[in-house]
Amino acid sequence: MEFYEVIRTRRSVRSYKPDPVPEDVLRRVLDAARIAPSGSNRQPWKFVVVRDPEVKRRLAEACDGQMFIAEAPLVIVACGFNIHYNRGRYMGDYSMLVDVAIAFTHLILAARAEGLGTCWIGSFDNEKVKKILGIPDNVNVVAITPLGYPRSPDVFREPGLRKSLEEIVCIDKFY
Repeated sequence: MEFYEVIRTRRSVRSYKPDPVPEDVLRRVLDAARIAPSGSNRQPWKFVVVRDPEVKRRLAEACDGQMFIAEAPLVIVACGFNIHYNRGRYMGDYSMLVDVAIAFTHLILAARAEGLGTCWIGSFDNEKVKKILGIPDNVNVVAITPLGYPRSPDVFREPGLRKSLEEIVCIDKFY
């Protein structure tokens, strides 16, 4: 699939077929996240792939009860940890968040290129998710996504209303 088509047609998917995601497809999607850029090449991420139906159900409950998450064949939880380097300016915790978000975006776009649906979940109880998955205290849960084939064949359509470039781009100064 052409890169700009992937970007134009990526959508948040909230209904999934029960069909399993082939292992080779999953590995390609995860590899897209693995090769993402990060500040000072820190790569401060780990991804937890959840297949167990009961664990998916508990995660969905920890995501404000968004039970469609448990419907997908897989759930991927993106975790980040701070790695401090004395190289240039350090952005604090934001550096890790930015790095993990870049990797997670790679994962989501790769999933779209493979015909898979995702939905970036940002609303969750961090402590509950950490407890469910055995994530240590020094690691943060940054984002969660269900991963699977969309139930609706027409979900990947052109975007709805978006702001124009003139509304979001400033030249030479902020205005």
